[in-house]
Amino acid sequence: MTGHWNDYDHDGAPADDTGRPGTENGMSRRQLMRHAAWFGGAVVLTVAGGQVVSQVAEARDGTAPGMAGAAADNGALRFVQVSDSHIGFQGPANMDVAGSFSEAIHQVNSLGFRPDFVMHSGDLTHLSTAGQFDQVKQMMTGMRTDRVFTVPGEHDSIGDAGRAYRRTFGTGTLGDGWYSFDTHGVHFIALVNTMSLEKLGHLGNAQIDFVRKDLAGLSSDTPVVVFSHIPLFAMYPRWGWSTDDALKVIALLRRFASVTCLNGHVHQLFTKTEGNITFHSATTTAYPLPHPGRAPAPTPQVVPARQLKAALGIRTVGYRRGDRELAVKDERLS
Repeated sequence: MTGHWNDYDHDGAPADDTGRPGTENGMSRRQLMRHAAWFGGAVVLTVAGGQVVSQVAEARDGTAPGMAGAAADNGALRFVQVSDSHIGFQGPANMDVAGSFSEAIHQVNSLGFRPDFVMHSGDLTHLSTAGQFDQVKQMMTGMRTDRVFTVPGEHDSIGDAGRAYRRTFGTGTLGDGWYSFDTHGVHFIALVNTMSLEKLGHLGNAQIDFVRKDLAGLSSDTPVVVFSHIPLFAMYPRWGWSTDDALKVIALLRRFASVTCLNGHVHQLFTKTEGNITFHSATTTAYPLPHPGRAPAPTPQVVPARQLKAALGIRTVGYRRGDRELAVKDERLS
């Protein structure tokens, strides 16, 4: 994406160096900013028919629209996404990442329902040491859920190509740690795009072949949810916030009526819809990163201590079998 995010055209969209509104994959920057969520808040995103409707207000019972019915339906799927705990980080952006991750775990345990599973979407650790992996694994055993799933971030493979990560979290996975599973009529795929990094995320032919074979037997009306650490869309390639061969996987997903891609990495909420596929970037439990283009690089941001929790949070997702709708609710840490 070219231009400067602090230069705007008359409609409020950032302009490029020629003064024209910028675009990213056919999406104007005005649309990009409209879909870009802010740190904190209870941003509710309801996905239906390939469209995303966002709002800040909650339903009267405190649940996201579409989540109330799911919460009352014992057959509903409800899961939680946490991301980017960066256990082992030390710096002024957050002097106690273990403490804030503990608060996130407490928030998961205080949702009022037991999630079917929790997905940690990468950068569990900051330096991929054995001690950091042991610490985050022990912490996650405190989550009141039936299962915990993970995908690795680039911080989980420093110096060893992800071997320590796979020893701790890779049981039953394939290749660099990818896998799939089914529950409540939904097909889930967990991808690894952080092991062959140059600038952008990368999946590789072996993993793309896995996805092709994995999807081959599914009906096109099966809801599909894809987890990865780095976004599978071109959120901001200048900072590496994209995956260079993701379009090969996206092409395989086009035949499905409902596809949701959930990622971490960018430490902020962001939503984009392309036809039948909706992408949601998650916030972090560790420290905020700047919005694209508002800093020279995506480095940890120091905010006033009283504002830090507003930059951190968790995500809950609800789904009822037979519906084409996923209810996605992002909550700040509290």
